[in-house]
Amino acid sequence: MNEAELDELLSAPRPETVAALEACAGDVMILGAGGKMGPTLARMAARAVTDGRRVVAVSRWSSPAAERALNDAGVQTIRCDLLDRSAVARLPDAPNVVFMAGQKFGTTGAPALTWGMNTLVPANCAERFRDSRIVAFSTGNVYPLTPASSGGSREDDALGPVGEYAASCVGRERVFELYAERHGTAIAIVRLNYAIDLRYGVLVDVALKVKRGEPVAVDMGYVNVIWQGDANRIALECLTRVSSPPFVVNVTGDEQLSVRTIAQWFGDRFNVSAQITGTERPDALLSATSRMRSTFAAPEMQTTRLLELVAQWVESGGPLLGKPTKFEARDGKF
Repeated sequence: MNEAELDELLSAPRPETVAALEACAGDVMILGAGGKMGPTLARMAARAVTDGRRVVAVSRWSSPAAERALNDAGVQTIRCDLLDRSAVARLPDAPNVVFMAGQKFGTTGAPALTWGMNTLVPANCAERFRDSRIVAFSTGNVYPLTPASSGGSREDDALGPVGEYAASCVGRERVFELYAERHGTAIAIVRLNYAIDLRYGVLVDVALKVKRGEPVAVDMGYVNVIWQGDANRIALECLTRVSSPPFVVNVTGDEQLSVRTIAQWFGDRFNVSAQITGTERPDALLSATSRMRSTFAAPEMQTTRLLELVAQWVESGGPLLGKPTKFEARDGKF
């Protein structure tokens, strides 16, 4: 599989995705579309919309190549600094908005920018699009670490962010909740962890360390993961679930994966001995998925297939984003 084939796979809508966009009249705008997930989500929206409506991807577009690729796929792009309130105010109307902007990595060195990206940018965008349907990406990091035996945090559980990044993400959610409360904005909040592309993600992090003979830390002993294509589909389908107060849903895989077991699987696959360091703690960052499973069609990518795809990609030297997830961090410092 090459990158073009990977992007095609990641951006394939399912019938439920097409039906959701058919039910939501008007253009679709993706705010913060230049990140890891944005380009494939924008492509998926363009493939699911068949009636001539526009799909518009908004970003600073630090990568002209990524912007050109989206244009070639039928997505209109707009360059905009979402921290610039006046620039956001000039964006065209769109009845359907997917908000993906945010900052995680570098929080420790630039906390002010992280808070700006994760609270001021949502305020700018919620104000501009307060009459639109908004699906806002959040993260499972808003939850505290929970016992591995508990099945993970549920949407109605009390939030307990660990570290400054996670706290700023709670701030992002509160901003959207405020607009839902004061203006009746219809919103869905997607608490995602962890999306898997073959170019990045928890499984890629572990596979690379095993293949390179580097130790894999297992103190954060368990994770949930979901194929990025499945996360894209569910996020777009959330446009039909927006409400005031916001509809909140955990989006991740329903399997609780052992980091040690994953490392050993890759060791067997690569015919090397996985180097393990640390000891599993009794708690981890985990999310329960009962609401997702009762609301949406099941994710299409199974864990066994996902592991094999990651192994093949790493073995073949496929391109990587070079952005480790730092899933091992238990102190919330990214």
